[in-house]
Amino acid sequence: MSTLAPKGISWVTLRQYRRTLWLVGAGVIVALAVMGGLRIWDAQTPDVYVENRYLVVAEDNRGYSTLVWAMEYASIGMVALPLLVGAFVAGPLIAREFESGTYKLSLTQSVSPTAWLRAKLLTTTVAAVGTVLALTAVYLVGERRVSGTSQFSWADRGPYETTGTVLVSYVLLAVAVGALLGLLIRRTLLAMAATGLITGVALIVLGAYRWSFLPVKTITGPLGPTLWAPGDSLRMESGLLTSSGARFDELVCWEEAARTPGAHSTEGLWGKVEAACQARNGVTAQYLDYHPQAHFWPTQLIETGIVLALAALAVYAAFRVLRARHP
Repeated sequence: MSTLAPKGISWVTLRQYRRTLWLVGAGVIVALAVMGGLRIWDAQTPDVYVENRYLVVAEDNRGYSTLVWAMEYASIGMVALPLLVGAFVAGPLIAREFESGTYKLSLTQSVSPTAWLRAKLLTTTVAAVGTVLALTAVYLVGERRVSGTSQFSWADRGPYETTGTVLVSYVLLAVAVGALLGLLIRRTLLAMAATGLITGVALIVLGAYRWSFLPVKTITGPLGPTLWAPGDSLRMESGLLTSSGARFDELVCWEEAARTPGAHSTEGLWGKVEAACQARNGVTAQYLDYHPQAHFWPTQLIETGIVLALAALAVYAAFRVLRARHP
């Protein structure tokens, strides 16, 4: 067991931030107690059957409504977790060492700058990933109950990140970016702000483009009833098709109806104008683009690979900066 115990810089880092680690551990325990308590409260009011023999939540189930409220905030917190990790690494862990000059003490203890940074990164990474996995387990306690409902679909922000692999990869990116900016800026607050900004930009940009990694599936049908994607799918885009198979911009007919006198006040006139416009332009069908639930893991793995590649580049750059300033 002694071979697994932290030594040297790792031990010093753990001792230095032991209060932070205790607070994190206490936070995980409190979160588990709250989530478990809400699940128990929810279970006190059984679900009820509707006409088609589907189980639905009882209207007077206050435990369930409170659980949904808690899960909404938990989703926000889990997505924001990489920002907190990155800010901690950039500020208290790295930049403050240079700002206060305490890093010099470590480098006088027969420890090379590279070994110093490597030990700090490894220790922080283990602690951060362990915390993420623990909080993910707590999140899943509540997620299993609300999964598939509004705002808790497999593709929604929060459930998507937490139930896959991307959240861990973003935390690793935050550690790497935090280390790099801490070395470059060497001012605690500035390094924390810059790391939070860059990590947040990565979360927003990749989140906006993740559903472009894989091609969508498309179904078509005649004009009339709304098309529905099979199963629990993510709707991306829907519209009209002409007889040639080309996609038709619905705004053309909408704008024509909006310009027609009396369309707003005469019952049924708006629909007639749109129908005449569509017929005149050869519109004969409609389409729906969607991502099936089977795209969840391929998208997760692609995004995880991109984020890990960025993290590796940031780590490489951090060591290059360290060697350049402390050969």
